[in-house]
Amino acid sequence: MIITVTPNAALDLTYEVDALTRHTIHRVRSVTERAGGKGINVASVLAQLGHEVVVTGCAGGATGAQVCADLDARGLAHSFAASDGEARRTLTVVSTSEGDATVFNEPGPVQSPEAWQSLLDHVSGLVAETGASVVVLSGSLPPGAPADGYASLVRRCRDAGAAVVLDADGEPLRLGLAAQPDIVKPNRAELAETTGVEDAAAGVAALRALGGRDVVVSAGPDGLTWYAADGTAVRARLDASLRGNPTGAGDAVVAALAAGLVGRRPRDLVVRDAVAWSAAAVLQPVAGVVDPTDVARLAAQTLVEDVR
Repeated sequence: MIITVTPNAALDLTYEVDALTRHTIHRVRSVTERAGGKGINVASVLAQLGHEVVVTGCAGGATGAQVCADLDARGLAHSFAASDGEARRTLTVVSTSEGDATVFNEPGPVQSPEAWQSLLDHVSGLVAETGASVVVLSGSLPPGAPADGYASLVRRCRDAGAAVVLDADGEPLRLGLAAQPDIVKPNRAELAETTGVEDAAAGVAALRALGGRDVVVSAGPDGLTWYAADGTAVRARLDASLRGNPTGAGDAVVAALAAGLVGRRPRDLVVRDAVAWSAAAVLQPVAGVVDPTDVARLAAQTLVEDVR
């Protein structure tokens, strides 16, 4: 069992346009509305690929009710904590001609100290109730949450017996490392922003100095590298570039990491899966969706090598 925690869940709107141009009117070719936030996208990918998963986090108000209704319609189990305010929305504009996406993220509602404590208690109770072996913590913290909120969540989950994958950046990541999550997954830009270091290996070392253990650094079309706590590293990348919507690619990587922890799979197989799952996500118009046929085909095209 895997639990994904989205402290700042959202209702995602996706517009598809021929091309995105400033200062003009656009004709929207398609509109998609679905539950979102990074942890929900992770859970969606996991469920599509046959893994048992439960979604939790904060999703209040009428928008939160829409989030829950969509999860029900998609057959995704969920158990949200009590929260303050109206859940946020996000808007993604996908340009079909450029094969890229532009994202607008609302900040989300302010959570009181009582609401944050409710989330901590709810997550640790859910781990105990379900016997989950892995918890994914991902996305932004809502306004009002303590800066070290992820550190508290990591400790609660580890104390309950679950391994933790943390996908965050900036101050929440830096402070969260003190609780020693099992895996953290920044992308190259997030790693540089968090550590102030451009070189990936040096950035990983900086995260380790703060309490990090295994660090997986994703680099878009250049693949990803798993820097293990024992000093070894393994890299994987696709043998060809893809065009599409990259919005949910990182979430698919996190899903593969969580699945790998549950199955205790070797790192070289996990990074191969992570590249294949993320590439399959790029081929879909909305985040949180993969086609298992694409996954199998792309896994066969993924190159894996040890890093010296």
